[in-house]
Amino acid sequence: MSEFMVVSTFKPGTVMAEVMTVVEAEKAAVKALQAEGRLGQIFLAVPHGKVFIEAFGDDAQSAEANVNALPMATWWDLEVYPLSGRA
Repeated sequence: MSEFMVVSTFKPGTVMAEVMTVVEAEKAAVKALQAEGRLGQIFLAVPHGKVFIEAFGDDAQSAEANVNALPMATWWDLEVYPLSGRA
């Protein structure tokens, strides 16, 4: 299993009030995916409209699929970066 950083950027025109309606479902989904070893840490940069998600998978497509399993993914454009290690 490889490690990826998925940069999730809120799509233009996203209504944050709509996003907030799925916060509890998002938290539950994150916990479940973390328990399965499919997601790691999540970092918020809300003023910049971004969420950084550590995802695991056999390839970039499976890591992206893990992030797309989250309720908020409907509002995100994703960029997936393979990680080669930690500083």
